Amino acid sequence: MNAEAKQLKDLYDAAGFLTAIDVLGKEELHQACKEHAKLEDTFGKEYTQYNLHNIHMQYEWVMNLAAHPKLLDTITAVLGPNVILLDSRFICKYPSSDVPHKDNTAPYVAWHQDMKYWGFEGGPVASVWLAFDDVDAENGVLQVIPGSHKQGILEHRVAEIPGNLLTTNQEIPRHLVQVEDLVECPLKAGQMSVHDGLTVHASEANMSERRRCGFVIRYVPTTAYPVKDPERPRTFPATVLVAGTDEFNQFEDHAPNFFSKTH
Repeated sequence: MNAEAKQLKDLYDAAGFLTAIDVLGKEELHQACKEHAKLEDTFGKEYTQYNLHNIHMQYEWVMNLAAHPKLLDTITAVLGPNVILLDSRFICKYPSSDVPHKDNTAPYVAWHQDMKYWGFEGGPVASVWLAFDDVDAENGVLQVIPGSHKQGILEHRVAEIPGNLLTTNQEIPRHLVQVEDLVECPLKAGQMSVHDGLTVHASEANMSERRRCGFVIRYVPTTAYPVKDPERPRTFPATVLVAGTDEFNQFEDHAPNFFSKTH
């Protein structure tokens, strides 16, 4: 491991997240946004805000984002050289002028930990947010609690405030969240943040007139393996080995025909 990678890992291990990492160049970002706009036109913004799930299996440009060399440089620094892409999803918080809020309820993401419902053990998960738009407090920036990944899995319950985007409507009760320690992770379009699956995080509603869109990608080391857990019923139909080698073969490699691993 080189000095830069070691520094990233040390920071990540201590805080449970990294942010403002440059990934996409100007032209790469322009092309990715152009392709995403085609999906918005095809499916409509109400659909694309949360339902573009695992489309790296269908679209080569999406798979190329998930296996971008600069992105994987960071992921392999924090997870090790052998990495599986577990899952991906585009998440877009549109201004209410584009997608009216149902029942006057603005969508947000409650405090939670990714690992609570992920259905695997044997290794950590690293969650990437690759920004397609500038992200700040006004349009729903990611908020994290530094060091919270060292607490283990916390209690989750059904969210009390309507509008939670999380699939199972889960949230960590506020008395368990050290909100006074929260750090915001503003990003420029083309940058990414990455956080550990146990890091407590959330994001407020987008109350601006600007879109807040990003590509969420989750990665695990090849040591990880799926488990059957009634609280975490998961299937993994879109796993792809994106870096190194897999000596364990505990997840099937569903690599699409157009993908060639280079990392």
